[in-house]
Amino acid sequence: MRILKASEVAAITSFSAGHIRRLARENKFPKPIQISENRSGWLEEDVNQWIQNCVRSYSAIREEDNETNQ
Repeated sequence: MRILKASEVAAITSFSAGHIRRLARENKFPKPIQISENRSGWLEEDVNQWIQNCVRSYSAIREEDNETNQ
């Protein structure tokens, strides 16, 4: 299990750290865990699962569009 810094999550998702935090506050992205009094980070598996869910949603929409256009 690995804990990612905001900059690492930003690199993986191509979102800015501020946008990631905003999405987490809006419950649209996994929330960070508190590591210490002044540090927090994201579990790598939570971030990867979020990405997989985005891909699944995108694939389902594409499949739906393809069926509609046939």
